[in-house]
Amino acid sequence: MFAAYFDCPGGPENLYMKEVMKPNPGEGEVLVKVSASALNRADVLQRRGKYPPPKGASDILGLEAAGSVAGLGPGCSGRWRIGDAVMALLPGGGQAQFVTVPEGLLMPIPKDMTFIQAAAIPEAWLTAFQLLHFVGKVQEGERVLIHAGASGVGMAAIQLVRLAKAIPIVTAGTQEKLEATANAGAAAGFNYKNEDFSEKVLEFTQGSGVDIILDCVGASYWEKNLNCLSTDGRWIIYGLLSGGEVHGDLLARLISKRASIHTSLLRSRDKEYKERLVKAFTEEVLPHFSGEASPRLQPLVDSVYPLHAIAEAHRVMEENRNIGKIVIEIPVCGKKGPPQ
Repeated sequence: MFAAYFDCPGGPENLYMKEVMKPNPGEGEVLVKVSASALNRADVLQRRGKYPPPKGASDILGLEAAGSVAGLGPGCSGRWRIGDAVMALLPGGGQAQFVTVPEGLLMPIPKDMTFIQAAAIPEAWLTAFQLLHFVGKVQEGERVLIHAGASGVGMAAIQLVRLAKAIPIVTAGTQEKLEATANAGAAAGFNYKNEDFSEKVLEFTQGSGVDIILDCVGASYWEKNLNCLSTDGRWIIYGLLSGGEVHGDLLARLISKRASIHTSLLRSRDKEYKERLVKAFTEEVLPHFSGEASPRLQPLVDSVYPLHAIAEAHRVMEENRNIGKIVIEIPVCGKKGPPQ
């Protein structure tokens, strides 16, 4: 089978399609024939050599996949059958023609949804769901500040905050991105490049601040985050795009508000945790992707690249050009696609 690969860390130009061994499903695993995957910041960091896969995980890129069940390993419970349309949360291996998945990490693809759309769900939506409910314990009426609001996780978080009957507020770097977040349900949005988002948030909340911050930026935002975090607020850090080194009196300001910092990484969580997360998401959220649901949730696909153009997809993400998810279309088994 063919898979996205790189031989040494570096730029997008190091990526290529490599022919590798097709995996065999082990105990309790399902073999999925992949039709589409999607790109995540973790893939970019792994390619640069800064985020290795967890121990025992595939070193092939791809934290999510959508496709059809092609095989069942020993000990499977019987929930899945050959040909079932499924999507999966993965620690790696999704950007390949086949991937093996523990059966508890599979989800059925909602009716009338394409593989391209489904590939935009697992990593972003499960991350946002975990941050809001497993970590942040979001409550009805709370105000949630979402940084990188137009990213895959950001667009998912906006809709999930609305589903929880809370109030989503976002930051983004262009007017186009702010308009997209408003269309997704953001109550307010601020351009972090040309205005002080903390002052704007305080103005919007009439001085009370936000109850939860979803932060993938890190160091450069710490003072502004604390400035607009409410008393007893929860600041949840799940990425460090600006680095992790903080200079200043963070702890004194944090304790003065009785605020708490939580950190979270989904990729390195154990299988049992991920299975609980997938089960809760499947029961509580997945039905809202169906046409008759109210409110209806919608994955946002920014663009679609064939696997042989994986390097260009990485460039788009690194330049922060995408609004929503960048999806990778996987070639039919046996076909490599045009040369790079």
